[in-house]
Amino acid sequence: MTDLKAKNWRELIKPKSISIEDESRTHSYGKFVCEPLERGFGVTIGNALRRILLSSLQGAAIVSVKFDDVVHEFSTIPGVREDVTDIILNLKQIKLRLVDSEDAVIRLSKEEEGAVTAQDIETDGAVEILNPDQHIATLNKEAKLGMEMVVKMGKGYLSTETAKGGEQAIGEIPVDAIFSPVQKVNYVVTNARVGQITDYDKLTLEVWTDGSVTPEDAVAYAAKILKEQMQPFIHFQEEP
Repeated sequence: MTDLKAKNWRELIKPKSISIEDESRTHSYGKFVCEPLERGFGVTIGNALRRILLSSLQGAAIVSVKFDDVVHEFSTIPGVREDVTDIILNLKQIKLRLVDSEDAVIRLSKEEEGAVTAQDIETDGAVEILNPDQHIATLNKEAKLGMEMVVKMGKGYLSTETAKGGEQAIGEIPVDAIFSPVQKVNYVVTNARVGQITDYDKLTLEVWTDGSVTPEDAVAYAAKILKEQMQPFIHFQEEP
């Protein structure tokens, strides 16, 4: 590789730093600023990171549920205000993190009158519930609610139709799952100054997660995915 050809990338300006806004920083929100970038690179990098963040990171979700004494999702449970369909919709809102494995089975058993929330789920330490106040169902005095849920790792979206393609036990109801730990991504490109030149890009990236991964880690994972996908296009070895 000649020095002349290497100028294609060596003479491009590179970001001096990537900063995180401390004032608004939380475990589930981060605002990142990257500058300076070559003109046009702000949109290129921002759009690529946004797409990867929203579609390609691994996360945990409930993929199926089996109710005690219920055989299909259109059933009702005596003494429970919500029908099975409504309960499943509430289960989909539970945010989870698998601790040491790629799947786990969790259990819920409740007979007391009142509200049932995610904190009533028995996880045996295999799963961390990130929003324990999430409502699941409401029971009266005579009600009894029992269910077993399967939690798995995955990426993107798993529809119930796809889930039905696999083997399932009798009474097991598939749940369409959104695995992505990233809930929202915004980016803005503005001008950046280098000396007297203002013809550079400044990329501001905002990331919201469900708390199972920090925004810093999410961005790092997305950047690593992008790097790994681009690596095969490089067909030469660069001399030091």
